[in-house]
Amino acid sequence: LFGGQIVGQALVAAARAVSTGEQVHSVHCYFVRAGDPKVPVLYQVERTSTGKSFSVRSVKAIQHGKPIFICQASFQLSQDSPVQHQFTMPTVPPPEELLTQEELIQKFLQNPNLAEKYRKHLNRIQAEDVPIDIKPVNPPDVFTLEPQESKQLFWVRARGYIGEMDLKVHCCVAAYISDYAFLGTALLPHRQYRIKFMVSLDHSMWFHAPFRADHWMLYECESPWAGGCRALVQGRLWRKDGVLAATCAQEGVIRVDQTANQSKL
Repeated sequence: LFGGQIVGQALVAAARAVSTGEQVHSVHCYFVRAGDPKVPVLYQVERTSTGKSFSVRSVKAIQHGKPIFICQASFQLSQDSPVQHQFTMPTVPPPEELLTQEELIQKFLQNPNLAEKYRKHLNRIQAEDVPIDIKPVNPPDVFTLEPQESKQLFWVRARGYIGEMDLKVHCCVAAYISDYAFLGTALLPHRQYRIKFMVSLDHSMWFHAPFRADHWMLYECESPWAGGCRALVQGRLWRKDGVLAATCAQEGVIRVDQTANQSKL
């Protein structure tokens, strides 16, 4: 099961257990067992606490009678404060000037020197039904295995129309979006190795300002550390107007073949 799907659905379940005026401001999750795509997922919500300003809901995602995922989501009633600041959004080309991931893949596939093994891999990616529009700002060079900086930037948005509705819905969709290609940021400096196993261990998000998940947002991803078969990634979701909408963090397991890959050409 895709981790972002479980996070998003768990947040939906938690959001249905709070009042309309409360908005999610943070969610902290652990993936504890592999999910089974053949059976439904049962989401069990516990009303952990309900205060004057903040409420906490605990959620377990259960399959075959055992939790595969646990999380806590915290909700807050709107409050004003003069204490406000944020980082500055990176200066990047607007999404209208960039190619989608599908267009980039099609461009790569037109290269007659592309190895058949990698061609099949790109065709598999293209065949996936991903409900997200993605426009990489600096797409990695697929024809080299040279290490790259552990940072990448995407313009992302949910496909289709969600519209003006409860912000909690957009937060749930953003939780889904946030997990896509996130952990892969940690692999950019290690492209010479073949991945044997990669899975998320935990995922956290903090929501800062209202946004529309079906509008373009810049996803700024970076990996400050990797070691011990684990890697940490951090991300920031920016609105097009430069407002920081959400911050994300995730740690995952990454195991690779110790033998370096050869060129993909």
